[in-house]
Amino acid sequence: MMANIMNIDSHLSATVFGFFVFCILLSAGLAQAPPAPKSTQGVVLHASRLLEIEGGRIIAPGEVLVEGDRIVEVGSGVKHPAGAEIIDLGDCTLMPGMIDAHVHLFLHPGAEDLQTIEESVPQRTIYAVLAARDDLMAGFTAERDMGTEGAGSADTAVRNAINQGLIPGPRLRISGNAVDILGGHEDAIRYNPAQHVLSNATYANNADELVTVIREQLKEGADFIKIYETGPDSIREGRLSTPYQYTEAELRAAVEEAARVGKRVAVHAMGEPGTLYAARAGVASIDHANQLSDETMRLMREKQIFAVPTFTIAEYFAQHAPSPEQAEREQQMIDLHVEEFHKQLAAGVPMAVGSDVGPFPHGTQAREFVLMVKCGMTPLAVLQADLLNGAKLLGWQDRIGALKPGYWADVIAVPGNPLDDITVLERVSFVMKDGVVHRR
Repeated sequence: MMANIMNIDSHLSATVFGFFVFCILLSAGLAQAPPAPKSTQGVVLHASRLLEIEGGRIIAPGEVLVEGDRIVEVGSGVKHPAGAEIIDLGDCTLMPGMIDAHVHLFLHPGAEDLQTIEESVPQRTIYAVLAARDDLMAGFTAERDMGTEGAGSADTAVRNAINQGLIPGPRLRISGNAVDILGGHEDAIRYNPAQHVLSNATYANNADELVTVIREQLKEGADFIKIYETGPDSIREGRLSTPYQYTEAELRAAVEEAARVGKRVAVHAMGEPGTLYAARAGVASIDHANQLSDETMRLMREKQIFAVPTFTIAEYFAQHAPSPEQAEREQQMIDLHVEEFHKQLAAGVPMAVGSDVGPFPHGTQAREFVLMVKCGMTPLAVLQADLLNGAKLLGWQDRIGALKPGYWADVIAVPGNPLDDITVLERVSFVMKDGVVHRR
C-alpha cells in the first residue's frame, strides 16, 4: 500500500511540475506546439543518405521504419506499411540522435557562483527545463547531467517529467548534486565566511561520509554519482598542477558503494595524481582529463574508462575571459590539453563526447565534435566515440547510439555528409525521439 501511495504521489508531483512549467512557458510566449503524435501505422523516414555507425559507412539512399517508440527496419529501402506516414527529408543524412556525456542543465551563461546565490531552485529548475528543450532541438536525444551545482536533486523532477512526456527533452542520466570536500573545487571560498554561503556540491570528507552521501543521492533519484577529484588548476613549468581531493582508497569506497546497487561513479579530474587514483579505483569516466600519466592511460585503456575532454567549455572560457591575462591562462590550458590529447589518442584511451554545456548556451554544444576533429580525431572516430561509447557510458548500449531494429527511435537528420564535414552536426534539421517528431 505504501509503495502504491508513493507511486501516486510521484506521478502527481511530476504532473503538477509539468503543468506549472508549461504555464510559465506559455505566459512567457515560449511554449512550442506539442510534438506530432506517434503514427498508429508507423513512420517511414527517407533521406538521401543514412549513417551506419558501426561499420562507419554511408548508405544511399537511406530509410528507417519506425513503429511506436522503436526502430523496426533500416536500409536503403524498407517496407512501407499501408497507412504509414512517409517523411521525405531530401538531401540529408539520417543518423542516431547525438549524445552529450557532460552537461549542466541547471547552469546558463554568466557567473556560475552568483547563479546559485541569486536564483532560487524553482527558478533554476525552470531554466533547466528550457535547457533540456534546447538541447533536444539541437539533436541531442540523450545526455548525462553532471551535477545541478547546488540545486540538490531537482534534476530528478526534470528527468521524470521528460520520461512521462510532460516536457520535451533528452533521455537523461542524472547525478543530483555533485560531491566535493570542504574547501574543495565547488565550495564557496571567495565570500565573507560570516555569510555562510553554501557550496555548489555536497560535502563528503572521508570514505564513510562518501558512502552516506552516495546513499542519500541514490535515495533521491540519482542514476550515477559525480565526484570532484581535483581542485584548482595551474600550469607550472609546462606541467599541470592540480591537487587531488580524495585518496585512492576513498574513491574505491565510493565506487564499491555505487556498484553495490548497480550504479557507477564519474569524476571531474584534470591531472595527476587524482586521475591515477580514479583509474585505479575503477570509475566509469574521467571528465576533462587534461593531463594523464602513462600509467593512467594504460589503466584507462585496460579497464575501458572513458575520457571526456570537454574542449568547448575551455574555448568558451578563453573567448569570454574577464581580462587579457585570464584569456592567456585559459589558452595555455587549451594548448596543453591538445598536446596531451594527442598522446591519449596514441595510447588508445577510449573517448566519449561531452561538452560541459551550461556555462555556454544550451543547444550549441555540437561544437565539441568540431573541436575534437580539429584536435586530431577523424569525423568517423568522433561520431563513434559519441554514439557507441556514449551509449555504453550512459548504460544504454543496445538501445541508443545506432540505427538498428529494436533500438529506441532516436533519429536526427543533418544536411550533407557528417563523415565529410563534421560541422553539419551544428545544423540539425529533424529530430525524432522515442518515435515522436520534435523538430521538422
